[in-house]
Amino acid sequence: MDTTTLASLAELLRAQGLLAGTSNLTAETGATPVTGADCDSRVACAGHVFVCKGAAFRPAYLTSALAAGAVAYLCDEGRAAELAETAPGVPALVATDLRRAMALVSAEAWGHPDHDVRVAGITGTKGKSTVSYMLCAALDGDEPGSATGVIGSIETYDGMERFESHNTTPESPDLWRHIAHVREAGLPFLDMEVSSQALKYDRVMGLSLEVACFLNIGRDHISPVEHPSFEDYFESKLRIFDQARVAVVNLDSDHLDEILARAARCERVLRFSASGAEGADVWASDVRSDFGHVSFTAHTPSWEGEVTLAMPGLFNVDNALATIAICEVLGVDAAQVRAGLARATAPGRMELIGKPGDRVVALVDYAHNKLSYQRFFSSVSKEFPGARLIVVMGAPGGKAYERRTELPQEAAKWADHLIYTEEDPAHEPVAEICAQMAAATPEGTSYEVICDREEAIHRAAQLAFEGEGPAVVCLLAKGDETRQHVGDDFVPCRTDGEVLREAVEKYR
Repeated sequence: MDTTTLASLAELLRAQGLLAGTSNLTAETGATPVTGADCDSRVACAGHVFVCKGAAFRPAYLTSALAAGAVAYLCDEGRAAELAETAPGVPALVATDLRRAMALVSAEAWGHPDHDVRVAGITGTKGKSTVSYMLCAALDGDEPGSATGVIGSIETYDGMERFESHNTTPESPDLWRHIAHVREAGLPFLDMEVSSQALKYDRVMGLSLEVACFLNIGRDHISPVEHPSFEDYFESKLRIFDQARVAVVNLDSDHLDEILARAARCERVLRFSASGAEGADVWASDVRSDFGHVSFTAHTPSWEGEVTLAMPGLFNVDNALATIAICEVLGVDAAQVRAGLARATAPGRMELIGKPGDRVVALVDYAHNKLSYQRFFSSVSKEFPGARLIVVMGAPGGKAYERRTELPQEAAKWADHLIYTEEDPAHEPVAEICAQMAAATPEGTSYEVICDREEAIHRAAQLAFEGEGPAVVCLLAKGDETRQHVGDDFVPCRTDGEVLREAVEKYR
């Protein structure tokens, strides 16, 4: 592999029309080797370029990165003069478009590790995390963590680091660091969720995907700080096919014609369908459910056979078929795929608390938008017929404002009682968010507001045990998360499952 230098990075940006200028880049400094890129001073390393980005950026971050051994920095034109005073004599690359520039620089600085790792990218409004965990189980075989790196909304694991994720898809310097770690750890695969924000804002620019899986599309993430319209959201999602060799597409998705038209840019398109839609390459038949398990017969171009899932939820047939289709592209043995699906679980995804015969059970799930609500409640009503549904739910602060109207309206179609509560309020008062949801609740729907999430979960358990007949307590949106986003901080909290188990013991 050719050595990357500051001069070669400057030439790369110049060739792409992204170089506004340089500082302190001489023949001598230009020959400086570069071995990585960072945008977080806490992980900055010797030999790396430091990217000065974001509204919250402070010049002290650059000072810290240089103290850690960074050899140069990348910034936009607006910060160039200030940072030249902060770090006199330090080589600098100044970009006309910092997001695109840092994506290209990061890939080059980390040595394009995607050339040595088979990357599967998963996008969609609903199901990304579940497919990611199913795929990881199928690829790893009997040894978890032995073959697959994971980057997603729940967890990041790259063979060297493992932690709870902050973003579904990290910023490009972090993304390429993780891919480089996957390569260094000798893992052949990377299984990653690709968010609409990552595609829109070029976090994954330059990344080569072996396969891009498009699960579905619904209205979500539409706000002044995310996507201004559904059209922008959808177009951002479709961009995943522009950097993939093979496309995997759900024939049961809305807007299918547009999805297939964009997927046609790939070398090959593999289609899957839980409904057995005409033209499917991978489909299911004889779908059935039992307490905590779903089974079906899978049909693929290379095999067919019985598949049993470790998770409840009839909609997980879609997720399993997506996994099977991706594995078909990657050439994974059928027996290994089936064994992986039989043990795959996703933290906080359709987590069933209870056992057969219990009068009260609970489901913990990350369902947080209209499409996921539709699929969640439709499945629960079929798998737990006649049970009362008591739902603990909320909406986040500062984004996705449509959820405050859509989610109460959708949940009201299915639930016997709604409890509105805290869900990552950020800079908005929880009471105001809940009041907006209450105002959108259809007339005649039973609901209450309890701002403290733990109190809301206890109240749900109390109602479930006090009422007559079987009940399902549905704890939505937070899943297995251990933090609440409050203000600028991520405040530690107990998981919904932990709190629910405590409440069950109290009210049983």
